[in-house]
Amino acid sequence: METKSLFVGNIPYSTTEKDLFDFFAEFEPKSVRIVEGRGFGFVDVPGENLETAIEAKDGQELAGRRIVVNEARPRESRT
Repeated sequence: METKSLFVGNIPYSTTEKDLFDFFAEFEPKSVRIVEGRGFGFVDVPGENLETAIEAKDGQELAGRRIVVNEARPRESRT
C-alpha cells in the first residue's frame, strides 16, 4: 500500500502531533510531523485516502484557525 503525504498549513503553534493525528484519524494516518515554530506539518496517509482527506479537511478549523490541506510536494532546491 502506497503512502502519500499531506501538507497541513496554518496550524496553531500550540498543536501537537497527537492533535494532528487525531484530527486526521478517519483517514488512517501512518505518521505525523510538525515543523516546530513554522505553523505547518505533514500527515502520511494511505494513497487511496489522500484526495478524500484533502476534500474533507481543507479549509476546516483546527483550534480556531482555518487550515490549508493539500498534497505535499518535494522541496524545491534553493540557489
